[in-house]
Amino acid sequence: MAMILEGKEVAKHTEQQLLQEIEKLKQNHIKPCLGIIRVGEKQDSISYEKSMIKKCEKYGIETKLATFLENTTKEEILTQIQNWNENSFVHGILLLRPLPYEEELCDAICFTKDVDAMGKENMANLYQGKKQGFVPCTPEACMEILEFYHIPCEGKNIVVVGRSLTVGKPMAMLLLNHNATVTICHSKTQHLAEICQKADILIVAIGKEKYITKEFTNPTQVVIDVGIHRTKEGTLCGDVDFQNVVNHVHAITPVPGGVGSVTTIQLLEHVVLSAKITGGK
Repeated sequence: MAMILEGKEVAKHTEQQLLQEIEKLKQNHIKPCLGIIRVGEKQDSISYEKSMIKKCEKYGIETKLATFLENTTKEEILTQIQNWNENSFVHGILLLRPLPYEEELCDAICFTKDVDAMGKENMANLYQGKKQGFVPCTPEACMEILEFYHIPCEGKNIVVVGRSLTVGKPMAMLLLNHNATVTICHSKTQHLAEICQKADILIVAIGKEKYITKEFTNPTQVVIDVGIHRTKEGTLCGDVDFQNVVNHVHAITPVPGGVGSVTTIQLLEHVVLSAKITGGK
């Protein structure tokens, strides 16, 4: 059976470091603060909002919430973003997506407060290999898991299945910045199973429930499953058919308890880092 790469263990390790940084800021009379913007009443957004507020409370991070009606003008939301950009006591701004005018709103956030790293400036820094600003939390969580379990990327053949701006593309750039040889695949890729099977590390973010089976894998492979779905039975699963694959690879992340466990803590770490850099100024 494969080694299970428990994201919860990675999150615990990061959590200890996070609490230490928050305590240091507290001693300097700085309280990290996350501003959250939600447009409309989508239940997924409301659930995520409540989850983030609860997490922030747990670690002593303050939250500010701005909610808007579905028909709110772009200018009203941009005004709120600008207010928080200029507010020295707000260290991170999180937009709950999907939302209208998404690209313009993301780009309006000051890159030092763009803790979800969806604005063009943070993206440009990542693609240029600059170590400033932030990178998207989910790809960063994948890298944290690999590092925690001492799985090197340098010189490895790594296949990323998925090409989204939130995971696939930034994931590929992060890996390239760590000297991996990267192949990006997607739903239109021909001979996908054959390509995946040759990978040393397979990172799956294709957005299809249990799509990856043992035919896509090999016995020495490390599999990172980014997907998350709720089945008809009400249970959670990933893009990888875990039970089908677990006995055919070297290591694999579970769903739940894998990448998602680390992603949230990465976002909070970005808020704390922003507070640390600005010093509350």
